[in-house]
Amino acid sequence: MNQLKSREPGSVTLPGTLSATLRAELIDFRRDLHMHPELGNQEFRTTAALKARLEAAGLAPKVLPAGTGLVCDIGTRDRDRPMLAIRADLDALPIPDVKTVAYRSTVANRAHACGHDVHTTTALGAGLVLAELDRQGLLPNAVRLIFQPAEEVLPGGAADAVEAGVLDGVGRIIAVHCDPRVDAGKIGLRVGPITSACDRLEITLDGPGGHTARPHLTTDLVTAAARVATDVPAVLARRIDARSGLSVTWGRIEAGHAPNVIPQHAELSGTVRCLDLPAWREAPDLVHAAVDEVATLHRAKSTVTYVRGVPPVVNDAAVTELLHDAMAARRGPHAIEDTEQSLGGEDFSWYLEHVPGAMARLGVRIPGDPRVRDLHAGDFDVDERCIEAGVELFTAAALLDAAPRP
Repeated sequence: MNQLKSREPGSVTLPGTLSATLRAELIDFRRDLHMHPELGNQEFRTTAALKARLEAAGLAPKVLPAGTGLVCDIGTRDRDRPMLAIRADLDALPIPDVKTVAYRSTVANRAHACGHDVHTTTALGAGLVLAELDRQGLLPNAVRLIFQPAEEVLPGGAADAVEAGVLDGVGRIIAVHCDPRVDAGKIGLRVGPITSACDRLEITLDGPGGHTARPHLTTDLVTAAARVATDVPAVLARRIDARSGLSVTWGRIEAGHAPNVIPQHAELSGTVRCLDLPAWREAPDLVHAAVDEVATLHRAKSTVTYVRGVPPVVNDAAVTELLHDAMAARRGPHAIEDTEQSLGGEDFSWYLEHVPGAMARLGVRIPGDPRVRDLHAGDFDVDERCIEAGVELFTAAALLDAAPRP
């Protein structure tokens, strides 16, 4: 665990808490997004709703070139000082929403089961609060909101957003990700890697096939596929430092249609995850070699499609401290937990290839609830008090970052 220094609440007096009216509006906004989930690069309704609300607040959001997602600056930029960016992601997942709630998804096989509706709403709320502070002359430096599409689509919409120039003039960037293991009202922080690299792997195996009575005269592709599924991870475990946490996990294996026919084609697909950047850079060559070796042993011709995903999110120490101090100032050190590195992937990492930044785990669990509503599950939901906590975190971080430094 990474122990971060504590700061008592009240040691910094910060404006920018939520009014009851705005709190209720944000909950309604999140529920509307939850009822109308959109997949990556299809977030047109979500983008339009954000644009309309930001414009109503007197801001000038700009839609990203692909037509979904937008960027919005708040305040007057100090030209001698780069901006802080607050990033949110917009897209949903292609799974059914199985909850029984009034705001259940109205779109078949689409659900906000990763909390991107919460991420989006907290960033919007922060923007509205900061815009009001700017009108009062209480925002010392401009802040940029980045609402990014297609986080769930490898290699992630963040790379396209960076190419579109969303980091121009940005010095640091922050974000949150829902964590169903942490109580609402709290955040989890970690210096260094907080997520893992994630790539996609597609393998095809081919051979002549034949009758199951004569496997010795054929390439037994079912057995070959089974051996690839079990032996490739084992081979990789002996070719890379175990501390890298390289993991190959299969999500799909398909081969054959009849019980007495050895097929001519088999397919496997899965993910490759690892904990550190050196392992991520080595992974494609190592995986190709391991698959070829195992397939050749079973006389199968293999084709490997290795799709680069995202590197790990590596939290900058200074920006993590900013998030820590922001939450401590709002709610006290008891609202901050150390968190572990996850094997999940997050395309927020692409921003960190260009500027320092940090991601916090935003607690969304109902305090005292023994259930853990896991991410990417059809029954995922949140304690909506997490929205206020996220807005408070973002606004406090923006104010602390913009304040004059000694």
